[in-house]
Amino acid sequence: MTETKWSIEKANEWYRSQPWLRGCNFIPSTAINQLEMWQTETFDLETIDRELGWAADLGLNAMRVYLHDLLWQQDAAGFKQRIDQYLTVAEKHGIKTIFVLFDDCWHDHPRLGTQPAPRPGVHNSGWVKGPGTKVLKDPTQCQRLEEYVKDIITAYGKDQRVVCWDIYNEPGNNFLISLNLPSVLRVAAMLWQLIRHQFIHGPTKRLMRHAFAWAREVHPEQPLTAGLYYLRPILGAKLNPLCLALSDVVSFHSYFNLKETENIVAKLEKHGRPLVCTEYMGRNAGSTFETIMPLYKEHKIAAINWGLVAGKTQTMYSWEDYYPDGQEPPLWYHDILRPDGTPYKYNEAQFIKRITK
Repeated sequence: MTETKWSIEKANEWYRSQPWLRGCNFIPSTAINQLEMWQTETFDLETIDRELGWAADLGLNAMRVYLHDLLWQQDAAGFKQRIDQYLTVAEKHGIKTIFVLFDDCWHDHPRLGTQPAPRPGVHNSGWVKGPGTKVLKDPTQCQRLEEYVKDIITAYGKDQRVVCWDIYNEPGNNFLISLNLPSVLRVAAMLWQLIRHQFIHGPTKRLMRHAFAWAREVHPEQPLTAGLYYLRPILGAKLNPLCLALSDVVSFHSYFNLKETENIVAKLEKHGRPLVCTEYMGRNAGSTFETIMPLYKEHKIAAINWGLVAGKTQTMYSWEDYYPDGQEPPLWYHDILRPDGTPYKYNEAQFIKRITK
């Protein structure tokens, strides 16, 4: 019998058993994207261990980590072996994991093998979508994606080291790639992609529905979710209602200041389900640890910011920044630590340690 969406009572019962979850979207500083993080040749367990240790020192207890269907297609057994190695290290540091299965953000046409070097001064210049537009539009790929979802969740659906399944990151988000263009082209490209985003989302919608159903067929003990994003009226993501309809717990992204975040929280709390913020903290936008973490702690909202250690993803630059000479931006957008483990802002790191105690 296929399970259905969790009841509000079951979701809240699960959440009461959890500590206040706080952590980062994690990728080791030596990887430019999720493929480089997990491929055999570049899987850097030593760096993962070191950087998760730094996270634990800050008082963080949860990481959100992206997987990719191509890694499973290439070598399912080896991929799961590396996942288990990661989970063992994370557990050693007292850290649970939210795994992300699919992602519509950034660069299309993901390919295995050697990944590109970072473009100087560009945010997420090498991050890749999963599975990507070509696969989304190819019905012959459906069985492979089903096997990927079911195999991964069967392997870890009763694993206490995994706290939640984020089935699809920002479904239908096709405009971020325009932010990596030169400024002359960026505005026009963004406007076109935003218009396109509002109307072209059929393949993603289809995969979302399938992926949630596939996941429920293997009966995981953890909740399923897909995050709401663009939580401003002019940028309302068309698939947000579907995310709400399918998710056991309500997850969302907010890179807004305290007032706007409070308004978002007030609206989402009306659904009566646990709230999990799976992306926040953009200093340029007024979304900082000092302003947002106290709100999330007070409401017991899981607080998962973007970025732990500045590295090859270059998310210390904002989406709009472009520094072709690779100089450090005057204000980091994401990330907490430098590659040697020292904080970008000492007082900020001390605040995180205080609020997580």
